[in-house]
Amino acid sequence: MSARGIFITGTDTGVGKTVIACALVRALRLCGWRVAVMKPVASGARNSPEGLRNDDALALIEAAASPTPYVEVNPYCFEPPVSPHIAAKEAGTHIDVSTIRAKYLQMSGPADWVVVEGAGGWHAPLSEHQTMADLAWELSLPALLVVGVRLGCLNHAHLTRLGIEAHGVSFAGWIENFVDEAMARKEENLLALERALGEPALAIVPYSSEARSLVLAPPVAQRLAQRTQKDKALPRLE
Repeated sequence: MSARGIFITGTDTGVGKTVIACALVRALRLCGWRVAVMKPVASGARNSPEGLRNDDALALIEAAASPTPYVEVNPYCFEPPVSPHIAAKEAGTHIDVSTIRAKYLQMSGPADWVVVEGAGGWHAPLSEHQTMADLAWELSLPALLVVGVRLGCLNHAHLTRLGIEAHGVSFAGWIENFVDEAMARKEENLLALERALGEPALAIVPYSSEARSLVLAPPVAQRLAQRTQKDKALPRLE
């Protein structure tokens, strides 16, 4: 039986995708599942004796206690913190989604789950012709949306939800992540997000300076498992 997979996307960059992805990985492991992780594309990396390393990818590897080599988890890693399509062009590299898919399939063999974290938002470009949305569709993964709760999130969340549907990708749910400690009208914004996204959040994560060690409650992982069991990516309309 092949592993279940989930694609973590967000309403923007800097909304806590890695925090939520790592928290989900920890929750899945607490439920007894074997979890593999991928950060297929990352820009904003530092040099190390082993080569370029991205902090988000390293955090995922640590959360999963993964023995998988770094280059398998993060096959496309770029030093400058710019859009991946720009970083790839500057590096003379083409981001090949079929290569990412092959690595994903290889990784899914011994795992029960593969948690894949995107970069930037849903339509963040990988090249002049492909975006993160195309990658999620290529991997046939349902999308879990991380909503970074701050001013402007209502519009961003609604547009991302529509974008997921338009791309023929299943919507696995959403998580409300407070990234602005001073955010006003929290309850009113939550109600507006529920209306815009058509359902309650799977989890609400309050603002915290200790978010890097967050663990989602195991029932959240179990509800997500129930949804992804019945949800599959739809055939893409050309």
